[in-house]
Amino acid sequence: MLQKFNPKNENIQVWVGNGLVHRKDAKVSVFDSSVQGGDAIWEGLRRYKEGVFCLDKHIDRLFESAKALAFTHIPERSFIKEAVKATLEANDMSHDAHIRLTLTRGEKVTSGMDPRLNQNGSCLIVLAEWKPLVYDNENGIKVITSTQRRNNPQFLDSKIHHANLLNNILAKIQANFANVDAAIMLDHQGFVAELNDTNLFMIRDGKLFTPFADACLHGITRGLVLSTAKKLGVEVEEKNLSLVEFYNADEVFATGTMGELTPVNEIDGRTIENKSGMKLRAQLQEAFSKLIPDLCEQL
Repeated sequence: MLQKFNPKNENIQVWVGNGLVHRKDAKVSVFDSSVQGGDAIWEGLRRYKEGVFCLDKHIDRLFESAKALAFTHIPERSFIKEAVKATLEANDMSHDAHIRLTLTRGEKVTSGMDPRLNQNGSCLIVLAEWKPLVYDNENGIKVITSTQRRNNPQFLDSKIHHANLLNNILAKIQANFANVDAAIMLDHQGFVAELNDTNLFMIRDGKLFTPFADACLHGITRGLVLSTAKKLGVEVEEKNLSLVEFYNADEVFATGTMGELTPVNEIDGRTIENKSGMKLRAQLQEAFSKLIPDLCEQL
């Protein structure tokens, strides 16, 4: 499912460092840490008509990643919010917008891996685009299993929301060659971790399951789905889950800020048949949609 260029984004303004510039002039130095080593962190935000969804939760996670990577001179929360606000206002974006919030370690005094070469502080980038939900939540998606394993804490902790996404990109390349929408990534033990870009859930006999968040991000939408299910009286369990369990699930769906709750209809050529006839995902999506206004922040 390839995203397309939206002509409305042709002349957007992008926040880089300390101000707004036209997209054609939105650049960082060749000495920036993001160019030198993918040394940056990011968050994906969504702008609904009610405001920016879970803004503080995303900024909290950004700060946690920055601390884990020992970034210095990190912008204050108020500065980040003002930058997001200014970017949205400059582009007159009141709804249906995706915001890519990136924080790099900043510019180096000379080329090299050593973070001590970054002596000018971090660089904030706010890229807002007109963009619909990335997946077709009406018709669902097809996925395969990638041979590329998801990082876990013994290699690179996935709780660091870093911008070096090569292992996820390699999984997506496999999905592209297989002509499907996304790829399931397994952990180092062979259990399901998540898709290359979103968390995964499965439903069996009215019970909701999701993998332990050991080799995947603690997604914000993932957490909201878990809490919403419990409020609806649905039994919930986080556990190690194999591909066979997903093949034989009644329903499978992915969760993420840019996709909400997306049904997965096929895994490795196996149709998710839903023999029980349950529509629990639809119920969760409806309940999630009702949460959105209260979880959005107007800037």
